[in-house]
Amino acid sequence: TAKEPIGQFKIWFEEACKVQGLVEANAFSVASVSKDGKPSVRIMLLKGFDSTGFTFYTNYESRKAKEMEGNPNVACVFYWSTDSGELTISRQVRIEGKVVKLSAKESDDYFKTRPKESQIGAVVSAQSALIKSREVLEKETEKLRKEYADKEIPRPENWGGYKIVPDVVEFWQGHSNRLHDRIVFRKGEATDSELTKKG
Repeated sequence: TAKEPIGQFKIWFEEACKVQGLVEANAFSVASVSKDGKPSVRIMLLKGFDSTGFTFYTNYESRKAKEMEGNPNVACVFYWSTDSGELTISRQVRIEGKVVKLSAKESDDYFKTRPKESQIGAVVSAQSALIKSREVLEKETEKLRKEYADKEIPRPENWGGYKIVPDVVEFWQGHSNRLHDRIVFRKGEATDSELTKKG
């Protein structure tokens, strides 16, 4: 058990990645709130984490991005549960904090590591927008495949990363008798620069 939240998350995340039957341990729900206080939630994929926060990437013109632009407060949750294979797991991690946009260079660097089909998808996709038909997307995708068959695809300006800087991180360990364990780290209860443990 770690004494700070990022270290504890690393332990649990690595254990979740090893559990047979658990698909995409990096999938997590991210909830944002509109300017008029209406929440919305969706599943995202965690692409990195360190002592400063948790990173994911998306379209800047999506509903969530627009909501985060107007209100940077977000909440998210990881849920890992399975009783198949040699290992069983019943855990969740809740995070509350604020999002900050990554630099263009950070987004460029990550974009270059993506498979070419994923890069094309980011260019073609207009998240949260109406389209005439799926055929339009497929035609544009094929056009880009040919156009960039032998050259690098530049990151679209409307796509990039965010980091969730946590104020609260809660670790929940489930038990069959319903007497669950919960450990909460809250920023600023001891100092403004660290998340401190509350059992």
